[in-house]
Amino acid sequence: MQAIIGIPCDVKTIGLFPFHAVGEKYITAAVGAAGGVAVLIPSLGDAAQLDTIINLVDGILLPGSPSNIEPHHYQGVPSRPGTLHDKARDATTLPLVRRVIDAGIPLLGICRGFQEINVVLGGELHQHVQEQPGLNDHREPQTEDLDLMYGPAHSVQFTAGSWLQFWLGRDSARVNSIHQQGIKRLADGLIAEAVAEDGLIEAYRVGSASNFAYAVQWHPEWKYWDNDVSQAIFEAFGAACRERRMRRNQ
Repeated sequence: MQAIIGIPCDVKTIGLFPFHAVGEKYITAAVGAAGGVAVLIPSLGDAAQLDTIINLVDGILLPGSPSNIEPHHYQGVPSRPGTLHDKARDATTLPLVRRVIDAGIPLLGICRGFQEINVVLGGELHQHVQEQPGLNDHREPQTEDLDLMYGPAHSVQFTAGSWLQFWLGRDSARVNSIHQQGIKRLADGLIAEAVAEDGLIEAYRVGSASNFAYAVQWHPEWKYWDNDVSQAIFEAFGAACRERRMRRNQ
């Protein structure tokens, strides 16, 4: 039984017109790794549509994006000039996260999605991790070689008792790193799952959620078939989505 996995879109200007778009790699992972049917959710910021979406989907995948959450959502200082934002995505995903958690719908956040869940639940973000004392530069290498860009960049240590530790039977992994924003303060109710070498939190689960609610700062969707960490994350997410669909069909 295939579950319906909703993926919220970014709003991008292509030529003269706005387009609602999702990177193909997220769709591929939702279908191939999680075993679902991907449905793209336009970022309209319409509460009535969000309520309907909640009744449609069996899971939500919050994808990464070049854009950043507007800092007023977490009481941050104004962004620097030239920072890319997506008000329509903020107006859609931030209220959607709360609805999804309250409804017990499986939720997986990746990169921007990881940051969105933390913000919705009351956490804060660093806007420029590489400028924080004691933290490393987590930005991607400047290259057009995607395998190099998404290649392993640093290690993460799994926390004791974490789902990652249970799924993989070990205590660490190497992950890619394509971000400059990161967790400044983890929201109450979130449980750290993995921490980078410099202490930056790179994965967490929502402790209060009644179903699978998980997020990672790195990009497990990239060539997931070659990575056991990625496979473990998406398999657990997909299983939770299918279980929800089975319960709804009973």
